Amino acid sequence: MSKLLKVGMFGALAIALVLGSLASVQAAEVTGTVQAVDPAGKSITLDNGTTLMIPATAKVDRKALTPGADVKASYQERDGHKVASSIQIAPK
Repeated sequence: MSKLLKVGMFGALAIALVLGSLASVQAAEVTGTVQAVDPAGKSITLDNGTTLMIPATAKVDRKALTPGADVKASYQERDGHKVASSIQIAPK
């Protein structure tokens, strides 16, 4: 097998692996009522027991994120944690 063919096959395999791993990272959604907010503002717990980690990059109005707020959140599972990408707070 020529060296060029081997390099091409390796490249195709690498692309397939990357695309496969990206496809497995899917966003999920959850709705609920906030039961608790971490004092540092890095996580919330919903009434259904779901805990969402809130990175600095998440789209959320942190001042409105208080216990009793009804929310709809998009998140991804990372290292066993649900990491929010956006949290929408229902108006009262």
